[in-house]
Amino acid sequence: MTQHKPKIALIIGSTRETRFADKPAQWMLKQAQARDDMEVELVDLRDFDLPLFNEMASNLWMPSADPAAVAWQTKLAEFDGFIFVVAEYNRSITGALKNALDQAYVEWNHKPMSAIAYGSVGGTRALEHLRTIAVELQMVPTRNAVHLGMADFFAVHPMGGNAEIETIEDHILPAAKATLDDVVWWAKATMAARSEDLAKAA
Repeated sequence: MTQHKPKIALIIGSTRETRFADKPAQWMLKQAQARDDMEVELVDLRDFDLPLFNEMASNLWMPSADPAAVAWQTKLAEFDGFIFVVAEYNRSITGALKNALDQAYVEWNHKPMSAIAYGSVGGTRALEHLRTIAVELQMVPTRNAVHLGMADFFAVHPMGGNAEIETIEDHILPAAKATLDDVVWWAKATMAARSEDLAKAA
């Protein structure tokens, strides 16, 4: 059976008006679009206007009632893997991203995830928290990720040097390639496994 190219969502996990996320998101999108082994789509949480989670239960147990949650789940179902743009807020992910994660369950299952993370220590603590959440949502966290930390972060942030990310590209390109390689490999593996499960259930 011939598989389609993995379709990967690049999810912007911050919704603040003054967010920095767009800059690393566009850079990571460019790296992904340069490849011929995946399709990538930028998915912005701002576009979904999700309420705070208020369902009776996760959609693991029963269908969600809120149309915004259902629209979000429908969008996630299109993808074979996820790359998150992760801002570190007080040693964790943003509230908006946590809420978006909670608004779905089955649509995350058995798909790889990685990230481009940023903050004074490269968003490391936020990404480790995200990986723990991803395990509970039955995603496959990959080893590699991209981290914009300390000197590089402040060189490109508007409150620092506000340089283009291309000026630090030689520092992060190897990590970006390794991250995308991981996501594609695991996406193909999990796509095959999900197809096998569907065939058995038919």
